[in-house]
Amino acid sequence: MEVAFNVELKTLNVKQDITYYNTSNDSLISIVLNDWNNAFSDKNTPLARRFSDEFYRGFHLAKAAERGNTTIINLTDSDNMALEWERTEKDPDLVVVKLRRKLFPGEKLDLHLIYISKIPSDKFTHYGFDQNGGMNLKNWFLIPARFENHSFVTYNNFNLDDIANARTDYEVNIKIPNEYSVTTDLNLVGEDAVNSSFKTYSFSGNNRTDFNFFIEKQNSFISYENGSVEVLSNLKNKKITEIQKAIIINRVVTFANSFIGKYPHQKITVSQTDYDRNPFYGLNQLPSFISPFTDDFIFEITFLKTYLNNYLKNSLKLDPRKDNWVYDGIQIYTMMKFMEENHLDQKMLGKLSDWKLFKSYNIANLTFNEQYSYYYMLMARKNLDQPLGDSKNTLIKFNEQIASKYRAGLSLSYLDDYLNHNIVPESVQEFYNLNKTEQTNRFDFEKILTKNSPKKIDWFFNTIIDSRDIIDYKFSNVSRTKDSVQFKVKNKTNNFVPIPVYGLKKNTVVFKKCIEPKNNDSIYEFDRKNADKIVLNYDNEVPEYNLRNNWKSLKSLVITNRPIKFNFAKDLEDPYYNQILYIPTLTYNLYDGFTPGIRFHNKTILDKPFTFDVNPAYSIKAGTISSSSAFVWNQYYRNSTLYNVRYSISQNYFHYAPDATYLRLNPMVQFRIREENFRDNRKQLFMFRQVIVNREDSQYITDNSKPNYSIFNARYSNTKTELINHFNFMTDLQFAGNFGKVAGEIEYRRLFENNHKLNLRFYAGSFLYNTTNSDYFSFGLDRPTDYMFDYNFYGRSESTGFFSQQYVMAEGGFKSKLQPGYANQWMTALNASYSIWNWIEAYGDIGFMRNKHQSENFVYDSGIRLNLVPDYFEVYFPVYSNNGWEISQNKYNEKIRFVITLSPKTLVNLFTRKWF
Repeated sequence: MEVAFNVELKTLNVKQDITYYNTSNDSLISIVLNDWNNAFSDKNTPLARRFSDEFYRGFHLAKAAERGNTTIINLTDSDNMALEWERTEKDPDLVVVKLRRKLFPGEKLDLHLIYISKIPSDKFTHYGFDQNGGMNLKNWFLIPARFENHSFVTYNNFNLDDIANARTDYEVNIKIPNEYSVTTDLNLVGEDAVNSSFKTYSFSGNNRTDFNFFIEKQNSFISYENGSVEVLSNLKNKKITEIQKAIIINRVVTFANSFIGKYPHQKITVSQTDYDRNPFYGLNQLPSFISPFTDDFIFEITFLKTYLNNYLKNSLKLDPRKDNWVYDGIQIYTMMKFMEENHLDQKMLGKLSDWKLFKSYNIANLTFNEQYSYYYMLMARKNLDQPLGDSKNTLIKFNEQIASKYRAGLSLSYLDDYLNHNIVPESVQEFYNLNKTEQTNRFDFEKILTKNSPKKIDWFFNTIIDSRDIIDYKFSNVSRTKDSVQFKVKNKTNNFVPIPVYGLKKNTVVFKKCIEPKNNDSIYEFDRKNADKIVLNYDNEVPEYNLRNNWKSLKSLVITNRPIKFNFAKDLEDPYYNQILYIPTLTYNLYDGFTPGIRFHNKTILDKPFTFDVNPAYSIKAGTISSSSAFVWNQYYRNSTLYNVRYSISQNYFHYAPDATYLRLNPMVQFRIREENFRDNRKQLFMFRQVIVNREDSQYITDNSKPNYSIFNARYSNTKTELINHFNFMTDLQFAGNFGKVAGEIEYRRLFENNHKLNLRFYAGSFLYNTTNSDYFSFGLDRPTDYMFDYNFYGRSESTGFFSQQYVMAEGGFKSKLQPGYANQWMTALNASYSIWNWIEAYGDIGFMRNKHQSENFVYDSGIRLNLVPDYFEVYFPVYSNNGWEISQNKYNEKIRFVITLSPKTLVNLFTRKWF
């Protein structure tokens, strides 16, 4: 390639010659070129849809100048004859070159290309042009795709760093302005001054699948020579010296060379960009001034993770999407071995583990390597884990970047512990050496492991790698004598894999044996060696679903309850205790005022089948006790679209008026359904509940409704949501002694290419029967009465004043207060809004409603909406409605409506939804 860097246009003008060798046994009629830079060309590419699925707004809102594309000017063969090529709308990041004749096995073909790569902004993926006028370049050029199993591997760019390029020899000449420098992991061949303004660098590299370019005004990279490889790094850490960095880098490089194999190229880049794309989760969540780790350790683990990632991506000739678990497994497994050798006593929480304040927390006692299993278990307990062998693009984001990556490393560590005799490290080295000469796949790695193993390990690939089957063992029929211990091991999931058994005396291991259960009837007997406790999977080698049933005391075989341990705020699940967590709470409504309380619950970081949450509180304004509580049982189904059934009962006791309280009991069952594709954001829910309400009489409330009532409620919802499109369909059915009603709602949101957003909602509801004599159970036009106490109204009984202006999108959904405000027969409403500029929107509502013995009413309103955070913080300014020009009427400030959500859990969902 001959490449010219245009600073102003942020483009690379490329003249490129490709010599393609057909090393396959197939005759080719076309060649596929990866053109991943063109994935940034518009808002409808597969990459753009991926951003939308993960709720990333930056790409959709970006200006045209910030996006990238590839403009092919000329494409000819060795005879300078133009070749026909196509780039489809479905695959805009692939170029299919049609050959004029078949390319037979063993033959070669020359292609000549001239094209312009317009580089996108680095704010989308960290790769691209930056604010300083430089570029971090990755996947910016046209390159033949990997050929395997009689076809080209045609992958779209999903921002996963998994381009499947053919093994290639590169020669690159790049012309840049004199004030710029270029850093790359290719080898420098020469440097020439073109004129007083430009210079040209020549680089080469053989047997590679990719390379990096960093073009900067001020070179931020420092070279570290190791003897075996030159490391070019600009990882940020100003708190340690260059000598300290050099020592750490040498330690990591030396370890990788000895544990995996010698790096096959002369240079490697380890950039801050690479780390920012794949950080070490946990380290990156805390600001530096409260980091529990030393500065040199942070740099070491940062460099280790990034170096190994680039080291393996540049060395292994795997399909990086389909065989991703091998990359991840070797990387994390190597990191675990490095930590065992260099930081064996390092804790997950660093120096915080030494603080007396945290001594009682289970999370503070975990070693650094033990955290990997908990990140995996976080997803397994949510029933969101996916098979390690699945293609990388099918994984949800948390699995792709964290849980599956960590489980892959744990799995190799588990196999290593089972096989012993250094078989897994030797197999890794053998596979690594194979990649120096051949294009490989996961089955080559599996063949090597199987060949080297003295035991049969089919279970490892079938259960651990290619399924999401969970593992869960427990002891049964335990007996002991002074010298021996005898027991059975029960498999709760019927997935039989090897598992270690430990004997402990005062928390010190006195024996360890690995057993291989084939059924639930096998009896095992070991020398006791004075053990006072036996524990399955004590060091958590096996990715097991539940550790709480893994131990048995030998002091007394009588079943005893675990002791209760109280911890403040949050902790990891402790297998040896029943944990009760507590934390202060503060809630507010107009009648109770500020209500401080203390919340007791058992919700550890990992989900569990049964949870309770009890929150007694004191109402300062009312001078009485208030409370809420919930008890939930979750039942998960691993291999069904019906993935969760949730049984619960909740209770609330607060004031609903200045002089009256309410008690709500809410027994409920929910059936949750998801798509087979976990990345599909569609979710369905069937809910059945009985809402029982007892209200005290109040002299302020004169609605003639019965104070106590019970309602059966059945509801179905079907929701599919992502950044561009949101669709929700809901039906609701209610039966009580004196009324029955049915309602339906359709909600649709669309973000257009011009960045304007349309919101539409249609609601229709009708009474099946109604013998009430008040509007308490009627459909509300602008504000529901909330007789089932579902909404967080701060002043639910207010009809005037500030708190009456709180708005909830429910039932009629109107913003203006119109008369009649309720319908005791039927109601339909259409709510719409359209963005004018940024978060400023125009809204309008129209509807029909009917009350008994009256004709239908046509209602409408309109105004301006400040949609600052949708569903969480919004303000509505009415303009025109059935009331006339509201903006010119008296007391206009009392007509303004607002949405404020103070629930931290609800707000946090805005930031976590992209992960799950």
